[in-house]
Amino acid sequence: MNYINTIINLSNHKMIMKRIIFIATIVLLAGCKKSFELYPPDKLAPANAFKTEKDLQLYANSFYNALPTGNDIVRADGTSDFLAGSTVPAYIAGSYNAVQAPAATWSFTSLRNINYFLEHFGQASIPDEAKNHFEGLARFFRAWFYFDKVKQFGDVPWYDKTMDVSDPDIYKPRDPRDFVMKKVLADLDFAAANIRAAKDASSSQINKWVALAFKSRVCLYEGTFRKYHTEYSFTDASFWLEQSADAASKVMLGNQYQINKEATLNMSYRNLFINELPKTNEVMLAAVNSLTLRVLNDANWYWTSATYGRRLSFTKSFINTFLKADGSRFTDQTGYNAIPFWNEVKGRDLRLQQTIRMGDYKREGAAAPPDFTYTYTGYMPYKFTLDAKTTDGKAENSNSLPIIRYAEVLLNFAEAKAELGTFTVTDWNSTIKVLRERAGITNTAMPTTADNYLKTNYFTNISDANLLEIRRERGIELSMEGFRYDDLMRWKLGSLLLKPYDGLYVPALNTLYDLNEDGVNDVSFVKTAPANPVKGVVYFVVNGTQHYLTNDTFGVIIVQNNLKRVFEDYMYLQPIPYDQIVLNPKIIQNPIWPTK
Repeated sequence: MNYINTIINLSNHKMIMKRIIFIATIVLLAGCKKSFELYPPDKLAPANAFKTEKDLQLYANSFYNALPTGNDIVRADGTSDFLAGSTVPAYIAGSYNAVQAPAATWSFTSLRNINYFLEHFGQASIPDEAKNHFEGLARFFRAWFYFDKVKQFGDVPWYDKTMDVSDPDIYKPRDPRDFVMKKVLADLDFAAANIRAAKDASSSQINKWVALAFKSRVCLYEGTFRKYHTEYSFTDASFWLEQSADAASKVMLGNQYQINKEATLNMSYRNLFINELPKTNEVMLAAVNSLTLRVLNDANWYWTSATYGRRLSFTKSFINTFLKADGSRFTDQTGYNAIPFWNEVKGRDLRLQQTIRMGDYKREGAAAPPDFTYTYTGYMPYKFTLDAKTTDGKAENSNSLPIIRYAEVLLNFAEAKAELGTFTVTDWNSTIKVLRERAGITNTAMPTTADNYLKTNYFTNISDANLLEIRRERGIELSMEGFRYDDLMRWKLGSLLLKPYDGLYVPALNTLYDLNEDGVNDVSFVKTAPANPVKGVVYFVVNGTQHYLTNDTFGVIIVQNNLKRVFEDYMYLQPIPYDQIVLNPKIIQNPIWPTK
């Protein structure tokens, strides 16, 4: 019992909660009534399993299994226009169909767990405040479940009850997106009104503010999806955007969170992603990891290995969007696309040096320039990786990673207001200005003109100067955190997934380059590997097919040009797994998707 009690005392640690149901089973089988007020298995039934607040808490802990793990977050932006890698995600590789769709994407198992709780929690002999809190938790996770399903499939069957095999609703058709999302909104409103507001010390628990932050995310997605996907003829995009702005403003006015801004701005951003203990001033909900408890992720292995991960690196088109430190646009200068790497990264938004390897970055005291045995483009991410090399080849990272943080809330508020046409100087100063100040940008004033680079390369349908800057800021601030694919889907910009994978500017072939100016050469771009290579130099072959320079012997490097990518309009909704349609003929496949 000492071991079990120890684990229970640590149950506010998210990853421990992922094991709590297993532990509870042990307790039940052991008939450990004294410590947990539970009952031996021959007496266990809804009538006595939902009696106390401890009973409800123990059950509610199982809901947290729905949240992403550290490893999920490490891979979260794998399908993005910002990142080039060794392979293309299967979804956009040109042969994806309903047979390939993983059956797990249509699974409703976790929903049954939530609905079972909602059917029985009310019999607990506890105050109404406590009951409402736990009902709010369950409904938060039901909203989480359905938001994920709607993003993938659009229309989905809505279930708010448990069923056995004889229930005819098991084989019901899909309910309309509008119906389901109104149910999601009702669940989130109840959750935000009733979940307790207290913050926990580990950012691992759902509280009122997390519920509001998630509501701002859900409603922003739905509002912009309805605005830009005109093929569905929705007329209420503004309602959802207003709901998003309102939820975000409540978090902002609650004054429980703030942007992490430390004595040195050079680490204020990166420290959100590399510490074992979350920065709870900004991180509202985290995938908590712990070296002591052996709850770990594989960020170093994934982002430094030439074979374990996908060798993902940022594109030059994205790096170009980082402003200069004085607030001016990098792309407004003449010849911006022909500046060597070691110069282009200087004097920029401080988040750049906290996101990619550049300048004087070191690992264990040794210079660590972009490594072309890993990177294709030269813009090598290190946002999630630890400086120590000990975990580069194993899943031993103990850094906790954000699931929801306050910066996203500010961005949600700003975007919703801009989409509504009600964005003001006050709104700018409380959102974008705050983020840019943390990034060391000196001129943080609202823009007076629209950025032509963003319009030409990313958002051809947007002319509003503020909205363009908000989208710039969202891309930079939330890079690698799993938002970009969803953003492209809601903005109806899936075509950006087909952008060329461009890398750094190469002044000349057959020349040794010192990328971090430490006096040691790092890379040379060649058409044929030399017979007598210089020790320590990586020779990157530009063969004219897979990789090439835009001007043959010099220019921007285009990488992985041989990888096929496809995105058609029907791909904004994913295919329902074929076997599910076989099981339930009332489920109609999303339009156009092939089954073989």
